[in-house]
Amino acid sequence: MPQYLVAIHLPDDYEPCKEDDATMRDIDVLNEEMVAAGVRLFVGGLNPVSKAISVRAQPDGKLLVTDGPYLETKEHIGGFWVLEAADMEEALAWGRKAAIACRAPVEVRAFN
Repeated sequence: MPQYLVAIHLPDDYEPCKEDDATMRDIDVLNEEMVAAGVRLFVGGLNPVSKAISVRAQPDGKLLVTDGPYLETKEHIGGFWVLEAADMEEALAWGRKAAIACRAPVEVRAFN
């Protein structure tokens, strides 16, 4: 069965400690629903983008390691699910539920 990434996009200044109880409850309910449906393979939340470390290969073959994200953006991936779904439509249905539960934009992509 195909696998899909459902990624939650959060603003760079997002602070998880400010999530309200209703949001946390809705995310818990969604996780329980995914498990009951047998689609959830993995779920994870990420540390703030300010704690990211980037590694870039240089033309001379050396590696440059820097603090911070690889790309300068206003949003970043704050967490994600890896789902097993019949097709993109089913994955999108879960993505819609994730956007509602997380109160944030969601990206749904198939694995190759």
